[in-house]
Amino acid sequence: MKSIPSKNFLWLFCLILFISCAEKKDPSSDFKIGVALYSFNKFPFNESVEKAKSTDVKYVEGFSFHELAAEFGNKRIAELSEQEITRLKLILDSNQVKMPSMYADGKTLDEWKQLFVQAERLELEFIVGEPDPQFLDDVNRLAGEHKVKFAIHEHAKGLSKYWHPDSAMAAIKGRDNLKICADIGHWIRSGLDPVECLKKVEKQVISLHVKDLDSSGNIDAKDVNISEGVIEYPKVIQELKRQKFSGYIFIECEHDWEDNLKDVKESVNYMTQVSK
Repeated sequence: MKSIPSKNFLWLFCLILFISCAEKKDPSSDFKIGVALYSFNKFPFNESVEKAKSTDVKYVEGFSFHELAAEFGNKRIAELSEQEITRLKLILDSNQVKMPSMYADGKTLDEWKQLFVQAERLELEFIVGEPDPQFLDDVNRLAGEHKVKFAIHEHAKGLSKYWHPDSAMAAIKGRDNLKICADIGHWIRSGLDPVECLKKVEKQVISLHVKDLDSSGNIDAKDVNISEGVIEYPKVIQELKRQKFSGYIFIECEHDWEDNLKDVKESVNYMTQVSK
């Protein structure tokens, strides 16, 4: 039997070591942490994107009712022409961030049709929202036609038909193009345990909205920096790792609207660290 030359043996050893490390890869490295532009809803689109970029994230989530300022004739995303959509994409490109999704607030079927048209033009991966149950089949169909998934979001109990994970799961049942956007803060407002909620929607979550609150089970709970409230995010991250979640986690900061960039940065840094 031929002996293996020392150089080849070293190469083989390194290859085996690399494969072994790859197999033990920490799932947290697959989390895509970004900022929801709603955090900066008092500012024009270009400024809100610049603020998000300054937190060192690569992803942002837009929202369809963002007033885009004079540069776009004070229009909202649903009202933009194809040329204006191209300009919007240039703002994202120049800041080297991607916008895979947007929160949308359609009230009629025609509005949902237009929102999907714009989502396709923007090359979004998915839309997030809470359509009236009568439109769920239509939204599922539109998502398939435009190749843009739709994620059911849940505001708090009393404000949303989808506040409970069971309601969200019922909404997507039998509708292949519908998934779930898990809003951790609103689950807490509703008095729910976010870890148990995540277990209920396992394998159906496409993204998360993360914030922190000063109390649980309180519809009027105040928004605080992530890690300074009642939500135990290490436990949330542990559950996401168990599920091998590899989607988007968007930070939302819903306080000090005029001057919250420092708080958004701190929340991004915390989520980045706790996810390791």
